[in-house]
Amino acid sequence: MLNDKITVTRKHEQAADVVIETLERVLQPKFIITIGGEVGSGKSTLAYAIAMKLRKKGIISKIIDLDDFYKIPPKERKAWRRLNGIESVGPDEYDWHKINLVIDDFYNDRESTMPCVDLITNEVDTLITRFEDIDMLIINGLYATKIKQSNLKVFIELTYDETKEAQIYSEKEEMTEFRRQILEREHQMVQALKHGCDLFFDFDRTLDKYHL
Repeated sequence: MLNDKITVTRKHEQAADVVIETLERVLQPKFIITIGGEVGSGKSTLAYAIAMKLRKKGIISKIIDLDDFYKIPPKERKAWRRLNGIESVGPDEYDWHKINLVIDDFYNDRESTMPCVDLITNEVDTLITRFEDIDMLIINGLYATKIKQSNLKVFIELTYDETKEAQIYSEKEEMTEFRRQILEREHQMVQALKHGCDLFFDFDRTLDKYHL
């Protein structure tokens, strides 16, 4: 996503170090890391921290944000959700076919076209990238750990109350009663994806540290 807030702190750096240490044991060509967790848990920030550390090791990665792959554009999504009810919120809102096409392009070193949401304009732009020299995909998003091609699944824990606080801080969307219902729905569905993940991080929001 364009113009997203990224503030890397010590806890993100430390968590990224744990991921890098794990990669040293399991890394293989054309590797995919997926980072899942709730809204505001630090998925994008951790992805960025990992990518920067990998670059210093000569491993070039590409970050993919699943929020770019919603079927319904940002300007229309709120009305669409209200029309279709809270039950419509979940993984089915994403264009998994398009996501899998991008992953296939990555595996085959092809040029790839993908959506990219500008958070200032709320418009969906088009990004063209070449995967020829890309060693790794780092895919982050609420339901990223659903991706079957993932070689390493990372889950960031965050309580429901912390999710609401993080959403307010990010200022990405006004906190209304309907938004709270959406967060609760997403909370339930994201938590169900914890099983089967390889690494778990529980960031303490008051201390500059992490817990495995």
